[in-house]
Amino acid sequence: MNLAWRARCFIGLLTVMSLASLGYAVYVLTPASLDELVLFCLFVFLAVLAEIYATWIPAYRMEMSSSIAIHLASLFILGPSLSIFLVFSSSLLSELFLRSDETKKGWDTFFIFNVSQFTVAITLSGLVITIVGYQRLLLQTIPQYLWAIAASFIYLSLNLVFVMGIIAITEQKNFMFLLRRRIREFFIQIMALAVLALLITVLYSVSFWHVFLILIPLILVHVSFRSYMRLQTETRKTFEKISRILDERDHYTAVHSSEVAELAVKIGQKMGLPQGEIEKIDIAARVHDIGKVAVPDAILLKPAPLTEEEWKVMKRHPLISAELIEGLEIYTPVADAVRHEHERWDGSGYPDGLKGKEIPLLARIIAAADIYNALTTSRPYRKAFTREQAVESIQKMRGKDLDPIVADVLLRVIASQRT
Repeated sequence: MNLAWRARCFIGLLTVMSLASLGYAVYVLTPASLDELVLFCLFVFLAVLAEIYATWIPAYRMEMSSSIAIHLASLFILGPSLSIFLVFSSSLLSELFLRSDETKKGWDTFFIFNVSQFTVAITLSGLVITIVGYQRLLLQTIPQYLWAIAASFIYLSLNLVFVMGIIAITEQKNFMFLLRRRIREFFIQIMALAVLALLITVLYSVSFWHVFLILIPLILVHVSFRSYMRLQTETRKTFEKISRILDERDHYTAVHSSEVAELAVKIGQKMGLPQGEIEKIDIAARVHDIGKVAVPDAILLKPAPLTEEEWKVMKRHPLISAELIEGLEIYTPVADAVRHEHERWDGSGYPDGLKGKEIPLLARIIAAADIYNALTTSRPYRKAFTREQAVESIQKMRGKDLDPIVADVLLRVIASQRT
């Protein structure tokens, strides 16, 4: 995979640090008891399973697994040196299993990143424990609890920084936005895994066999998170199916929504909107016409201008679009933008006759992209406008149908596409 030089430098630095971590682990390694060796093998097995069955998070194009709890528990119970070997070996084995076909063709860059970032994170967390004078943290005193919490915070923070960093570099997204959103949306799950690591440690301090009691809650946390993400995925699949149904009825609408989304995103970027707002624009634009699935074919596919009565039916589709998505968690923040995308700056739009800044900004941006795309696309009752004709029409709509600021930005985007 071809990566930007910054991504290669980032991964290269982590790789060097990972190798240094292994060297450090060898240097500080001390003889382990039989119980510790057995626990080491058990943790490796559990960590590999957790990674193999990790939960895919589409919005981040990444995975999250309960191996985090295993990594931290190994740090507290087995100490820094063994935990480094454990994290490195379990990550390596899981990556070899998951990417067996890819590794036959050569080492994959993200293969190296995934192994390295886990190893470096656990090493730096372990250094904190070592610096304050502990080899293990069996949580038998309050200071041990506090240092375990500190080490957990460092490990989780580094993991987030490394993963969000490589995503920000490779996808050219705002790092702080990605980091804040990840923490906001998955704080409970991340904290639950850290608490499970503490529970595993406490149970081990009772006896080796008590560790097995934690396996059930560990599995339940993992399964519950997978179920949550599966629900999110199924929601997206449902709307993809609706889009396909709509595509079969009116191919223009499905293609139109995709093109409007791309143009609206460019307008948002040109306006300097935060990454979060740009992602909302993309989400809303792709479903803004989904309510047309409820419009009869005789109206939707009519090869002529609509009558007044037919327009009344057509004008209901923004309401239907909003009603379809507003109860779904991933679409709730953009429901208003979808509902008001056909409002006009001078108040002549529908469904609520909003005007000016009463119209949500996201709706105004999508409306501008929607109108331009509609003008430059052939319809059953007219031919597509040329770019020059469409630009002239947008200039006339400025301050009437369209927000003048958004219209100006749209014109700049169009001009930049010409060059």
